[in-house]
Amino acid sequence: MSQVTISVKGLSVSYERKRVLTNIFLELEAGNVYGVVGPNGAGKSTLFKAILGLIDVNNGTVVINGKTIQDVRKEVVYVPQKSDVDWQFPATVYDIILMGRYPHKKMFQRLSKTDHDFAHQALEEVGMTQFKDRQIGELSGGQQQRVFLGRALCQQADIFLFDEPFVGVDITTEERIIKILKKLAAQQKTLLVVHHDLSSVKNYFDKVILLNQRLIAVGDTNTTFTEENISKAYGAQLPILHKTGGLS
Repeated sequence: MSQVTISVKGLSVSYERKRVLTNIFLELEAGNVYGVVGPNGAGKSTLFKAILGLIDVNNGTVVINGKTIQDVRKEVVYVPQKSDVDWQFPATVYDIILMGRYPHKKMFQRLSKTDHDFAHQALEEVGMTQFKDRQIGELSGGQQQRVFLGRALCQQADIFLFDEPFVGVDITTEERIIKILKKLAAQQKTLLVVHHDLSSVKNYFDKVILLNQRLIAVGDTNTTFTEENISKAYGAQLPILHKTGGLS
């Protein structure tokens, strides 16, 4: 049996008295790419922020590798939605990727040759070596996403949280990202990916978490990503998804 790396017990979160997540229980195992799926407002990003300790919770606990997030922060990497990033920030591709090493450093500690070696390795893996001196605002959407994946790889973490990494990227980048995620899972990493394109869920994810403020279902994609569970998660939005090609 695979090792449980993230244990969420009885998690409930509210914003301004409005309940966003209710009584969530999850046991997530190493060696899997989890798709986190549900309609807008389902609490997917909130779940990530609760796991990362970025928000207050009403009830419940999150344990990562048997510890609190404060004790294992460098083992966890978060890649936010592109819309949450300041792309005018005066940093190059290489600067951003090298930031993946900072969690491993003490205050004012200099970066080592090993840190730079990790950065160059990550640059190569995401196919951005030739752009390393480019300012991040000059990149295409797909290139920007590759840079943030590169930063995540450079951190050498055990747990990866990606919030909609495929939004606004080209098909080549999407294929490269999913190939890297599956490679990380084969190295016994734990990966959670918020995803909105239901037509690719079965191809991309080993396991799926269906969420709509409460946990609808979690398990192997083949047995859990069913019409019945999708209907429970999306409710009235389901006919719209069929019309727009979100389901096939």
